[in-house]
Amino acid sequence: MHAINLPSKRPTSPHPILNLGFRIFFSAGALFAIVTMLLWSFVFTGHTDIDVQALNPLYWHGHEMIYGYALAIVAGFLLTAVQTWTGVKMPHGYKLLGIFVCWLLARMGWAAFGLGMTVGGSSASLLYIAAGFDMLFVGLMAFTIFRAVLQVKQYKQMGILSKLALLTLGNGLCYWGIVSGDMSLTRIGIYLGFYLIIGLVLTIGRRVVPFFIERGLSAGTTEDIKLRNSKAQDIASLLFFLAFFIVDLFYPNKYLLTITALGVAVVNIVRLKGWYHRRIWRKPLLWSLYIAFAGMCISFVLYALQPWLGYNHSIAMHGLAIAGIGMMTVAMMARVSLGHTGLSIHEPPKTVNAMFFLMVAVFISRVLIPLVDMSQYLLWIMIAQGAWMACFVLFCISYLPLLSRERADGLFG
Repeated sequence: MHAINLPSKRPTSPHPILNLGFRIFFSAGALFAIVTMLLWSFVFTGHTDIDVQALNPLYWHGHEMIYGYALAIVAGFLLTAVQTWTGVKMPHGYKLLGIFVCWLLARMGWAAFGLGMTVGGSSASLLYIAAGFDMLFVGLMAFTIFRAVLQVKQYKQMGILSKLALLTLGNGLCYWGIVSGDMSLTRIGIYLGFYLIIGLVLTIGRRVVPFFIERGLSAGTTEDIKLRNSKAQDIASLLFFLAFFIVDLFYPNKYLLTITALGVAVVNIVRLKGWYHRRIWRKPLLWSLYIAFAGMCISFVLYALQPWLGYNHSIAMHGLAIAGIGMMTVAMMARVSLGHTGLSIHEPPKTVNAMFFLMVAVFISRVLIPLVDMSQYLLWIMIAQGAWMACFVLFCISYLPLLSRERADGLFG
């Protein structure tokens, strides 16, 4: 007798926003980007009671932008993309909610610390509580992705998985530095997380940016768009970036920093040249990705020149963060959210141009203008903060309704 394979039961969740990881984490990440930047503006100007003896406020900001905002978007992307890559079902419903609640409780602990609240007479206790939920969040996310990849033996994904393991280590170093009172450990943990996220952006971006451009420009035409890429560029980018990351974090030698940073910039400028097509400027979901990569290249050039021109290292670092994390994540979320809710990627909300222009304004105000005018530095930072929040307000207005309702095509996801 032949076995009859009955169709599997359709997955269910208590609310559409819990159907797949991108929905809840993109929504919460966008809201968090507004809240945490607003709170940072108060911390930065000394209008909160944050305990500076327990944690340097700059590290508070850095940790929450990397392990709070950026890692939420990475979680949303990977908990969605890994299902496409492997065919293994990712968490949905209450399992997904459990992972998300860990992230949320950790963020609440850090926000309460930033406001100067205390538990048992100590504000640092809030960070100890947050540490447990934060490590649980990263651990659960990494375990879920590891299990899916190993189940189908997609060992080519090991580069991404190793970065997740190192992100767990980096976050642990941040907390160990706080517990032991060693700010240098916390600094290493934050920069380790930052460069690992940038490494993920370079790795994933190398795959999806040319793919999105090819698909976006080929649709509805007879023209078959094929963009140039090469294994040699991939290897060179990886090696130069690894060397740059080690030099900048552990061995600050200006000659090595210049060589490695320029190496990353040149390789990726050549890569961008191979990805260019004049028609990308007609499609905001394409030019935004291209501009994000270009902004990263500019930032690596700024790293290379910084030891010789004497401007603050923070300018180059913020350039890389705004382009590689800010612009890239907004552009990816805007595209992925449409595709995975069954909507046309060729008809994005009318607000997307304004969103992307606002993120470009963040880069100009926070990075480029201070290079030529430091006399109004605080003003440029405040303008950048305002443009950042405005960008995410527009994203929330445009995309949260899409992310919180069923797919347009009736499928689950």
